[in-house]
Amino acid sequence: QVQLVESGGGLVQPGGSLKLSCTASGRTFYAMGWFRQAPGMEREFVAVTSRSSAVTYYGDSVKGRFTISRDNAKSMLYLQMNNLEPEDTAIYYCAAEANSGSIRWVTSQKGGYRYWGQGTQVTVSS
Repeated sequence: QVQLVESGGGLVQPGGSLKLSCTASGRTFYAMGWFRQAPGMEREFVAVTSRSSAVTYYGDSVKGRFTISRDNAKSMLYLQMNNLEPEDTAIYYCAAEANSGSIRWVTSQKGGYRYWGQGTQVTVSS
């Protein structure tokens, strides 16, 4: 059974930091990424990393503030979020694909990911 379980969300003040984690199980996952969805908005791309971690991409709004990483031995995906802004408030979702068979392939498109977690809420507010 495939499972992606996010953790680490919460309430943080502007300028603060949070680290999200995603525990993955049930398959060998290749590209893995983070997406987020604010109320009334489309789910948007945040960051993605290839299985080898050699390839990473970030959404324009988070470049320079967020860092994606993974530990394949532990089946974990992480998102370090620094200098958080109120606009970062959203539900954050972990996403993974298991079909590419590539250690370098990535995509920022939602349709490229078959597996999704249930999400973790991040609220940035003073």
